[in-house]
Amino acid sequence: MTHDHDLVLRPTEAQTSAALNPPPGRNGGDLVVETLAALGTTTVFGLPGQHALGVFDALRRSDLRYIGLRVENNAGFAADAYGRITGEAAPLLLSTGPGALTSLAALQEAAAASAPVLAISSQIPSAGLGGGRHGYLHELPDQSASFRGVVKSVHTVRTQSQIPSAIEAAWKSALTAPHGPVWVEIPQDVLLAETSIPVVTGGDAFPEELPPRPELTAVAADLLSRAERPAIIAGGGVVRADASGKLKQLAEMLRAPVVTTPGGKGAFPWKHPLSLQSWIEDRHTTDFLEDADVLLVVGSGLGELSSNYHTFKPRGRVVQIEADLGKLESNHSALGIHADARLALQALLETVSAREDAKAPERVREVLAKVAERLGSQELTLEQDVLAAVRRALPADSPSFWDMTILAYWAWSAFDAKGPNHMHSAQGSGGLGYGFPAALGGAVADPTRPVLAVSGDGGALYSIAELATARQYDLNVTWLIVDDGGYGILREYMTDAFGEATATELTRPDYVALAESFGVPGVRTSPQTLEADLAKALEEPGPSVVVLPAVLRMFAPTHLES
Repeated sequence: MTHDHDLVLRPTEAQTSAALNPPPGRNGGDLVVETLAALGTTTVFGLPGQHALGVFDALRRSDLRYIGLRVENNAGFAADAYGRITGEAAPLLLSTGPGALTSLAALQEAAAASAPVLAISSQIPSAGLGGGRHGYLHELPDQSASFRGVVKSVHTVRTQSQIPSAIEAAWKSALTAPHGPVWVEIPQDVLLAETSIPVVTGGDAFPEELPPRPELTAVAADLLSRAERPAIIAGGGVVRADASGKLKQLAEMLRAPVVTTPGGKGAFPWKHPLSLQSWIEDRHTTDFLEDADVLLVVGSGLGELSSNYHTFKPRGRVVQIEADLGKLESNHSALGIHADARLALQALLETVSAREDAKAPERVREVLAKVAERLGSQELTLEQDVLAAVRRALPADSPSFWDMTILAYWAWSAFDAKGPNHMHSAQGSGGLGYGFPAALGGAVADPTRPVLAVSGDGGALYSIAELATARQYDLNVTWLIVDDGGYGILREYMTDAFGEATATELTRPDYVALAESFGVPGVRTSPQTLEADLAKALEEPGPSVVVLPAVLRMFAPTHLES
């Protein structure tokens, strides 16, 4: 009797011949790039280094497109953005020790934002593994230990035959919800040694699905169907799961107002009658959500930014759908449903009963009017005008990537992303230098649309070297640098807290002249000419820089009022 699990796919005659007679001149690096190609990879990011040369030599014999950045951390940000835009695991090729460690901040952001990054690093020669102090260049006692607390999974390879399976396992881990960065490390000698292993051709590493438990969705559907004042918080998990359409269907069935977190920008239509937009840091929005008798939280752990700095105290029942088990009920007691947002929302759509609530849009308008009134009392016309000019200049379907800068903090709350997966920022882990290199990765992922990067002058100096990358690959990225002469948000925080700021002022270059020295067109603009200058730069193919000298202010925080 034959069982399905006994069936084995038999190789064709051509496959058998190729396996028995692999082409000469291949090494362990070829097994890496062949496995990536078999998994569907077309593009890799990275930076070469001495121990990783076997992989980079193999790239020459492959059809993979290589995008080389100037700093490993920036290469990580570019891979992060490529993963967010495409939904694929973005390979990041790194060398040992300093090269590997320089990528840590980018991998932390990828972990916080659930971006699928497949980091493949070299290691010291196999003889040096195990924690001894042999004195190899770039040697660490345990390199993987530096990454274990950051990435989803770690895969250490010791022989060439382990390479395809280790990379496939890492690929599957990166793309299983919640998405995230993974780490593979391969010793130098394993990469350089000639191999007789057949060319890698199979590469089906399907991520595991994460469906909700039906008994939990049944309870959640009952709570939502009987709710008098339901509301929804939509986080980045909705965007990552490509579940925006299902969220909209459910909100309309329940007549439930929706607010999106900074990570969930674009998950719900900005102008929809049920849209509370993204003013989740505003006390009027916090009060409204606290008053919900049933609050559905989808794809968010209700962390610091998403809970108005932990001042949010829900009074009703909370239903939380979250793919990251560690975030489930980590901040608030809830009916916790460990599931992919798309699958859980589909289950709710099949089981909830439609509600009637003609006054829901009116309540939404009241909250937004209160938010507008509060902002109107703070004399923040410059900031609102600058953000509005950026929105008008940027095509509706273009992605934008925002560094940690005051204009980005405004954008988290006030910017209409015009759709899911269009606005990205470093708000996951909050590190500087994300905006421009991430935008380069976004432009590689989709070269058909212009891409916007937004940085302050402080953040810009983290990634200024990547102007060379933008020019080398002729990437269609416009970089808006808001130049206020220092770390503007830290200047504001310190002045508010201590009366004056320390270590926040910067000597900075002439960014227009600097851009032009790389062969990248640059223009100095003003708040009055920003829209026209930015629109023109975005329309022109290739990289460009627009510099806006301006000191912007943040809107007053409301969490301090609690």
